[in-house]
Amino acid sequence: MITVIQEILKICDRHADRLRWAVSQLQCHAPFDEQGLSRLTDTEIAVLDQFSVRFGKLQDAMGAKLFPAVLELTKEPGELKAFIDKLNRLEKIGAIPSADDWLLLREVRNTFAHDYPDDPELKAEVINKALNLTASLLDVLDAVKRFVQPYL
Repeated sequence: MITVIQEILKICDRHADRLRWAVSQLQCHAPFDEQGLSRLTDTEIAVLDQFSVRFGKLQDAMGAKLFPAVLELTKEPGELKAFIDKLNRLEKIGAIPSADDWLLLREVRNTFAHDYPDDPELKAEVINKALNLTASLLDVLDAVKRFVQPYL
């Protein structure tokens, strides 16, 4: 189990590193608006795509792989079938700061899954929301890493 969780953490760290880089490249354009989006170069659009993809991949990897591995590593009792039950247990044992905050991050990730080429105002709103929540996503990863450290 330890090897599995270490491999999952490596994947999450790779996504987090790329996400941090993309955010550092986009901060000079934030907050985004309709006009700002229309002025982006092809390279800047590629960075924006990188940001969107890495945000989603990190959120997915944590929710689908890291969180279940943490529950298995800590041998939490009881069968937790529903994802919200897993989140609540993770919050209760101190592995994540807040189940509600995680659900908000997941909502943003789901919004990113859609492209809004005909609604640049909505697209800018989603990007700004994700940029503002990136630190929270990275904080959750850091919290999980600190939590599992004694088990590794």
